[in-house]
Amino acid sequence: MKNSFENKFNENNKKEVVLGFGISRDFVNEVRENIASLDIKFLKDKILSLHPADIADLFEMLGEEHRRSLASHLQDGLPAETLASLDEQVLNDVIENYKPGVLGDLLGKMDTDDAAYIIDSIEVERRDPLLKQIKSEPRKLIVQALEFPEMTAGRLMQRDYVAVPRYWTVGQVIDYLRGSAKVPDKFYSIFVVDPRHSPVGTVPLYTMMRSKRDIVLEKIMTDDPILVPVNMDQEDIAYLFEQYDLTSAPVVNSQNRLIGMITVDDVVEVIQEEAEEDMLKLAGVSGDTDLYLAAWQTARGRFPWLFVNLFTAVLASITIGIFEGTIKQIVALAILMPIVASMGGNAGTQTLTVAVRALATRELNASNALNVFGKEILVGVYNGVIFAVIVGLLAAFWFGERGLGIVIALAMLFNLFVAGLFGAAIPILLHRFKVDPAVGASVLLTTVTDVVGFFAFLGLAYIMLVN
Repeated sequence: MKNSFENKFNENNKKEVVLGFGISRDFVNEVRENIASLDIKFLKDKILSLHPADIADLFEMLGEEHRRSLASHLQDGLPAETLASLDEQVLNDVIENYKPGVLGDLLGKMDTDDAAYIIDSIEVERRDPLLKQIKSEPRKLIVQALEFPEMTAGRLMQRDYVAVPRYWTVGQVIDYLRGSAKVPDKFYSIFVVDPRHSPVGTVPLYTMMRSKRDIVLEKIMTDDPILVPVNMDQEDIAYLFEQYDLTSAPVVNSQNRLIGMITVDDVVEVIQEEAEEDMLKLAGVSGDTDLYLAAWQTARGRFPWLFVNLFTAVLASITIGIFEGTIKQIVALAILMPIVASMGGNAGTQTLTVAVRALATRELNASNALNVFGKEILVGVYNGVIFAVIVGLLAAFWFGERGLGIVIALAMLFNLFVAGLFGAAIPILLHRFKVDPAVGASVLLTTVTDVVGFFAFLGLAYIMLVN
């Protein structure tokens, strides 16, 4: 038999458009109508029965006015996981009209990392009053988490974990887990600590549950666990989890004492965030720009990069201006110039994308940089030869001039060689000088391929066709 989730998914799939696993366009429209008619019973019955992640998706699909109104009606019943899943801008809209004390109680029941994310996302002037609404013990942990830099293990970790001494037996651990009120809602490993509370081993839950009660943990634990320093960057944490197939990892302070844990579900979010950030940077879009910001804020975030692009475009125009006389004599050059620049830019972008990704995943490093560099140059040459022949024959046939075909063929070959060369070199050099390759590489590459492409094409035309 199909389970309830599958039935629900299939039922939604029959509707006109499914926007998410639990959300369809028809349902979103129905919610908007019931918000307008203030049908609170419908809103609570239908929406609160959804998965917390689907509720978060619903809020993000609604407009600002609708999501604020919906949040005011549902605030008492909204699951904590919903708030933690919301985009920062949407989150502020949702909690805007929360009653005093409601949000504080909810934050006190959340994982420390999720609560810290929410508090850090709201306006500065609202943080202190909100913290005062939270009970003393969870508030202390949240404040401590907020003291760590963003995008570090200190922000990512949960403060609830299971740590026991190495001389305990499996039976003692099971009894402890069943009787303790401080056991986290989800965990994947038991951390074994020494008298200084430093991790000395881990016992995966599946190993412990398959072991007899009288077995001492020291005999079944994994020695030398992979430790995460509290100030480690989240990108490095994601690499550790991917490299060593971790489901959880202990977080330690400067004295090597256990202070928290990071679980794989948090790391999945990090991987997604880092991938999105690099993609946006390659496109020249600020990481702070998203779907939910006001139009003016989004425009302001994109302006600096467009301004830089304007500067690089001016350089390309200056290059063209140098050969103004040549273009006047051979008008066909103006028609063919975009082909040379476009092919060089696209070929370079392909190489650039591969290199930036490889650097981000640490597949590209000092040991194999020369091999990758050489390969991408060869790729540029191979494609250059192929497209030089194609474009050369096309231009010669189009304009009936063999010399023009030879000129654009040579320019195409040279520009694709340059595209491969700089497409690999620019991100490697930026990385070497501690500059994020995703930030400036695309602009630099576009400038190089445009200027070199135009100069090569028009210069060769001047030498071979005009003189």
